[in-house]
Amino acid sequence: MLLATDPSLAMTLHLRKSGYSLPSTSLPAFHAPCFNIPLSITYSSCSFTLHDIQLSAFTLILHPRSLTNMRLLAYSFLIPFALGEQLVIDAVDSAVAQQVAKFKAYIDYHGPTEAETAASSSNATHAASPKVKVNHGLPKEKIGTPFWYEAITHQGRAAFNTNASYNVFRNVMTYGAVGDGVTDDTAAIQKAISDGNRCAPGSCASSTIYPAVVYFPAGTYLISSSLIDYYNTQLYGNPNSLPTLKATRSFTGLGLIDGNKYISGNTMGFQSSNIFYRQVRNFVIDMTSIPASSPATGIHWPTGQATSLQNIVFNMSMNTGTKHQGLFIEAGSGGFMNDLVFYGGLYGAVLGNQQFTVRNLTFYNAMTAINQIWNWGFTYKSLNVINCSLGLDMTNGEANPETVNSITMLDSFFTNTSVAIKTNHQQFLTQPLVANSLAIENTLLTNVPVAIQLGTTGATVLAGTTSTAYLGLPSKNLTGYGAGNLYNPYFLSYTNPFRAYPRQPSLITASGSYYERSKPQYNNLTSTSFSSVRTGGAAGDGVTDDSAAIQNVINAAVTSGNVVFFDSGTYKVTKTIFIPAGSRIVGESYSVILGTGTGFGTSISSYAQTIPIVQVGNPGDTGIVEWSDMIVSTQGSTQSGIIIQWNLASPAATPSGMWDVHTRLGGFIGSNFQKAQCIATPSTTITAAPPSCITAFLAMWITTSASGLYMENVWLWTADHDLDDPSLAQISVFTGRGLLISSTTGPIWLSALASEHHQRYQIQLLNTINIYMGMIKTESPYYQPNPYAGNPYGANNTLPFFDPFYNNAGGAYCNNGTIGTIGAECGISLGLRILNSSHVSIFGAGLYALSNNYSSTCNKPNAAVPCANMAASYDASVSQHILIYGFNTVGFYRMIFGDLNTISTASNNTGVYPSVTFYYRAYNLDGQFP
Repeated sequence: MLLATDPSLAMTLHLRKSGYSLPSTSLPAFHAPCFNIPLSITYSSCSFTLHDIQLSAFTLILHPRSLTNMRLLAYSFLIPFALGEQLVIDAVDSAVAQQVAKFKAYIDYHGPTEAETAASSSNATHAASPKVKVNHGLPKEKIGTPFWYEAITHQGRAAFNTNASYNVFRNVMTYGAVGDGVTDDTAAIQKAISDGNRCAPGSCASSTIYPAVVYFPAGTYLISSSLIDYYNTQLYGNPNSLPTLKATRSFTGLGLIDGNKYISGNTMGFQSSNIFYRQVRNFVIDMTSIPASSPATGIHWPTGQATSLQNIVFNMSMNTGTKHQGLFIEAGSGGFMNDLVFYGGLYGAVLGNQQFTVRNLTFYNAMTAINQIWNWGFTYKSLNVINCSLGLDMTNGEANPETVNSITMLDSFFTNTSVAIKTNHQQFLTQPLVANSLAIENTLLTNVPVAIQLGTTGATVLAGTTSTAYLGLPSKNLTGYGAGNLYNPYFLSYTNPFRAYPRQPSLITASGSYYERSKPQYNNLTSTSFSSVRTGGAAGDGVTDDSAAIQNVINAAVTSGNVVFFDSGTYKVTKTIFIPAGSRIVGESYSVILGTGTGFGTSISSYAQTIPIVQVGNPGDTGIVEWSDMIVSTQGSTQSGIIIQWNLASPAATPSGMWDVHTRLGGFIGSNFQKAQCIATPSTTITAAPPSCITAFLAMWITTSASGLYMENVWLWTADHDLDDPSLAQISVFTGRGLLISSTTGPIWLSALASEHHQRYQIQLLNTINIYMGMIKTESPYYQPNPYAGNPYGANNTLPFFDPFYNNAGGAYCNNGTIGTIGAECGISLGLRILNSSHVSIFGAGLYALSNNYSSTCNKPNAAVPCANMAASYDASVSQHILIYGFNTVGFYRMIFGDLNTISTASNNTGVYPSVTFYYRAYNLDGQFP
């Protein structure tokens, strides 16, 4: 994560056809797209940037200077807390500030004016309004069906909260909400969210000891002002009959759900890149009572990692001149969203974030489906845009310089839409030169006259088609299109269609799209189909050894066919928890398994004695495991520990799955790796990491025997700051390695995976094959090179680990020199390393080195001395069929390095802030280019 002023550009949007697809009876009738409604809001375009920030209480006093090398309109600085030395990125602050100014009417929305009320009563619709079925694609007999989570006995606890009466589970009806569509339920719901002196925006930076699940039974909840979300909160509706949050006509606020409230002027209550561990799922957001001409928002969601939006329907006005927007994200470093449906609006979704994975988003009758206002890199998979004027706008109102860095899109559909994508990218003319980089693969256009349009002139860059599939005429499939810098493996500035990389059969479905699967909610089961670990004898108090009780519950559940339910809590274990084939496990508010004790090793050099805290299957085991909504962590040092070890082989057609399962190493109460033990000391030279701050050998290992694993929204995090310290103090905690994949057969899917702050590497692919990645994110440790990447865990240069060697890289990492003689940047770990592997397809990547010994001046574009030497490396003479779309790096000198050769450098690929190549391929298809 990025500790700074409000940084982040994470975004990923998607439309789709999976999971909760709408029945055909609810699809809107075809209507010609509207062409006559403005597609953007006017705004003032001052140009200055932010420097010399002063903090006074919770107010930031900003001193503008002239815009020098980075872009964007500056307006104000959006972080309420002085967090010590931060990794400040002025360009990110400026990008966010520009959007604050541009969307000021939405941010300050206080209900409709008389003029807006009058206008709404007279406006005609710009397209027929489809009737929304709130069951969101579930069979009719499921409507009103009780949900198991509502009926189960609630025994969750907040282990380290001193309030013995604190409730994790809150049913809004217990707090007085009625859900009849008539009674104003705002105050009752807000009480359910806030009860228990929880971490509120503006009064708390973050906290792990106040988790809450706020549950909404079926019903229509009338909302008159924003529901203010708190830290570590899950807003959870009944998936069998989606509860509706319905705005009153006089509704006020920024979103029916406000995920980060503006508390004073332009200051948000939480630092957006630091909002972790929260979800919103299973709702209908109904804005149709708000006058169409009012600048109203459905959900405001500036967010960080380990967060998600899932299974939500947004209903907005379809009147001519509508100003509604369904989803508004203007800041943060995310992130993941999936299975969202939008009806109407000026904008379906307005998205600005460092990076995001967006999957299975569907838009009907919007003026602009997606307004991409800024980013570093977004991956959109399975978008479905129907009957809109514009599908994706990545121009930010023809911003100059550009604010949108890169977008990767795949397996998507545009139907009955005037323009699919609007961009400002022009070869050799864009400023910065490779901003607005775009990569498209396998995207179908049906009755879309313009595929790609130039925003500055309105010229057609790539023609679409007016053919329609239902008339028996072929649609147009963009099998491959790109704009930006391409390496094949040699450099070329490129804007054109290209031939797509052949997809591996084991990674795709029968339709040819890459496999995807949404997190199961087990909504077809009753409460008797769940086995609670608390009922089975586990305490979950962070003190009692729960090893035996948990194992007994898991073993019994496999035999009975039940789902294991980890009630909210922190479950201390001193032995490996074994998950056998056939297990289904679901947590509550990110239940924590906390490994501790000498049973997980006391020596960092005992390579042959590594011990998993959680082990899924034994080598040679086959079957399926589903696991969701949990955290695995450590208390004190487990120096030989592997946090998660996955051995299980599963079928490619029906793989195992991990959704919202994270590793969190240090930085929270109960970890024993907090400010008091591991405070960052950049001014002190560290030759050996203190043993009291060494966490584990490896965060996650997908072993040689493993196959058929789908991972989505998984964050492997070694903490860079203390989540429970009021000042979010930076800490130095040492984990040997991030994610190691050594599956010899695959397939493995990584959707929205992040691996951060591990010592030797963040992701390593070793002797593996058939790997899909969708917007991966890595960050090198902020403390490096003090100590450097070879300390404290030494290199194991033999199988099964085969570590990179930093001390004297023989040319591979430090220009044939040793650490210290070449430069400190050589002592910082790799983001991605590929060895003897093939058929690796990466659709979006953000590899970041944001600091060098906690100094962030090195991460600026074309810095004289970059933070780190190399983002990604591979053995080009051995590994084959490597494909990377939307490859973004920050703070590295070399972007890609292969067989002692620099393939691409950051300085040759300067984007909005990251360097970016839209396409890298490690080989030529039958000798032709590209």
